[in-house]
Amino acid sequence: MQRPPPPEDYSLKETSPHLGGGGVTGDKLTSTYDLVEQMQYLYVRVVKAKDLPAKDVTGSLDPYVEVKLGNYKGTTRHFEKKTNPMWNQVFAFSKDRLQASQLEVTVKDKDMVKDDFVGRVMFDISEVPKRVPPDSPLAPQWYRLEDRKADKVKGELMLAVWMGTQADEAFPEAWHSDAATVSSEGLANIRSKVYLSPKLWYVRVNVIEAQDLLPGDKTRFPEIFVKVILGNQALRTRISQSRNTNPMWNEDLMFVAAEPFEEHLVLSVEDRIGSNKDEVLGKCVIPLQSVERRLNNKVVNTKWYNLEKHVIVDGEKKEIKFASRIHLRICLDGGYHVLDESTHYSSDLRPTAKPLWKSSIGVLELGILNAQGLLPMKTKDGRGTTDAYCVAKYGQKWVRTRTIIDSSTPKWNEQYTWEVYDPCTVITIGVFDNCHLHGGGDKAGGAKDSRIGKVRVRLSTLETDRVYTHSYPLLVLHPSGVKKMGEVQLAVRFTCSSLLNMLHIYAQPLLPKMHYLHPLSVTQLDNLRHQATQIVSMRLSRAEPPLRKEVVEYMLDVDSHMWSMRRSKANFFRIMGVLGGLIAVGRWFDQICNWKNPLTTILIHILFLILVLYPELILPTVFLYLFLIGVWYYRWRPRHPPHMDTRLSHADNAHPDELDEEFDSFPTSRPADIVRMRYDRLRSVAGRIQTVVGDLATQGERLQSLLSWRDPRATALFVTFCLIAAIVLYVTPFRVVAFITGIYVLRHPRFRHKLPSVPLNFFRRLPARTDSML
Repeated sequence: MQRPPPPEDYSLKETSPHLGGGGVTGDKLTSTYDLVEQMQYLYVRVVKAKDLPAKDVTGSLDPYVEVKLGNYKGTTRHFEKKTNPMWNQVFAFSKDRLQASQLEVTVKDKDMVKDDFVGRVMFDISEVPKRVPPDSPLAPQWYRLEDRKADKVKGELMLAVWMGTQADEAFPEAWHSDAATVSSEGLANIRSKVYLSPKLWYVRVNVIEAQDLLPGDKTRFPEIFVKVILGNQALRTRISQSRNTNPMWNEDLMFVAAEPFEEHLVLSVEDRIGSNKDEVLGKCVIPLQSVERRLNNKVVNTKWYNLEKHVIVDGEKKEIKFASRIHLRICLDGGYHVLDESTHYSSDLRPTAKPLWKSSIGVLELGILNAQGLLPMKTKDGRGTTDAYCVAKYGQKWVRTRTIIDSSTPKWNEQYTWEVYDPCTVITIGVFDNCHLHGGGDKAGGAKDSRIGKVRVRLSTLETDRVYTHSYPLLVLHPSGVKKMGEVQLAVRFTCSSLLNMLHIYAQPLLPKMHYLHPLSVTQLDNLRHQATQIVSMRLSRAEPPLRKEVVEYMLDVDSHMWSMRRSKANFFRIMGVLGGLIAVGRWFDQICNWKNPLTTILIHILFLILVLYPELILPTVFLYLFLIGVWYYRWRPRHPPHMDTRLSHADNAHPDELDEEFDSFPTSRPADIVRMRYDRLRSVAGRIQTVVGDLATQGERLQSLLSWRDPRATALFVTFCLIAAIVLYVTPFRVVAFITGIYVLRHPRFRHKLPSVPLNFFRRLPARTDSML
């Protein structure tokens, strides 16, 4: 058996990065960039040109600008036949990679054979001015073009050249020297970007009744139901119990919709006339823009809608030949929080309707510094390479860093900020490999961005106003087992604006009030969450650059509900870990009762006597004991945020077949013999669970049979005992009873015997309903 890797490989490491530039030179970044390391860039903004000379035989000019610094070269787009072009493009050259002392900005004429030289402007790097935000942007200036001999020629170029940092406004949209190999089509896919999730609403459709329906076959009792479609979501009511042409349902159907509303609500009343055959009795289309929005559980007014045989086509309404109608109550429920994440890792718990939002309690700041030791994710030119970028998600705001090309140690040094409304939320940071650098792969079946790893940080585990700088292991589960893909270095700070407001939130319900006043079933919530994640991933994949479906689904833990033997084992041992404390207390008490340590047992006797004599001290003693335990544990409180734990997840010793089953598609794509083996294994596990559940049911039924007279002798004995106990306890002081009971329980082993006690013997003889089971 292969030994597991040493645990320190998967551990969290505290780091000491040089945040905010350190203020050594006085060129400190603004406060918005104090959680990242300062990175110096040479910026060149090419604005426009004028009076450029013609170069072609035809007397025209197709100008573009080439910005060259050492081996790095960036070019603007070219214009057809234009002597006064305007580009307004920015180029950024990392100071770490500067290989020359002079910057060359050349205007050229695009030609079929060889591009012609028009003129150039030269800059000495040491003379370039420095700009630090919040200084205003450097004003561009006109520069006269020179030829290769430094003589002035016709034409002028408007430029601005300065040294700055990643805090510069020009940074996100600039062309970067480390992305020189990326095609112009792929440039959009490597830029940093902030995205917002669409605003999601629950749509409640209460189908009440229909009137004056006209089924095709009037000789039979109709079996009528209503089918409601919203985009890709389709739900139907049960078949009405009233088998006539005025059916009733009074049934709620729930959907998810996103603003801006693009799909209409389509209802069709149908009659089941065969096993797989339904007749449409009428349809109606309802635009969501016209639907009432409610913020609480007040009753929405109902409305009658006319049913038509044909839906509106090309804006023309077909002639209505009958007067069937349907009675509905439709509303957009703004009092719920639309769950699009796993409930365990929610980053936002606010309701949809903005008027119901509470004020924010603080600010979360995240500095995405760098990554170390990333494994090659793909092969290019015969060698392994990684083009890494990060995505962070908290609340409705997603951020994506720029892609660092071909580096196993990428440095992003980008900082982002979120408002915090609830401390019991989680920020998720994922690292991905960009597979769309050359503009391809956007079509269906194209390349997908590979996942490198993910980090979750729960805000409630952070101390306020403290900067946490740690290197997190990037762990990914593969069919071959858990694998460390590298490490990502983050700086996190949670700043609280009001401690009282934050403490008050701990007494508030986790979800908005509507979840408790008008709760949704677990099945409904699962289905609605699936629809919500589909809508979010579809909308974000349509942005530019797109946040792709595979990225969004990985960040939202879309497959967390799928069966996994590994996850089931991990959850079982988590339960055992929780129960371990109770089991330990039980063992300790058993040692007290058996006088394993006589001194401790005598002290417990004394404590027991004090509590019997002064029962009013019981609750204060319990709470004082809990207080002392909490104060004692404060010395060993966690100093670091939690991170992915391979042992807790049972990922480090999972069986290969269990992992293969976890990565199997749904429905399965494995051969029949493997599926049969897994089915048999699942049956054996389920059989053990079935036995445990049956044993629990048996104990409960035995309790019920104490008074049910199923066993007349046992019930008679128990009832007689209850009468005698009532009389004895009535005439005996409670302290005496408690004292005798305690002394009996804590009696010395010399007065004990190993046989079960009389009450236990009596309980085990009681009947259960197992005799009636087939």
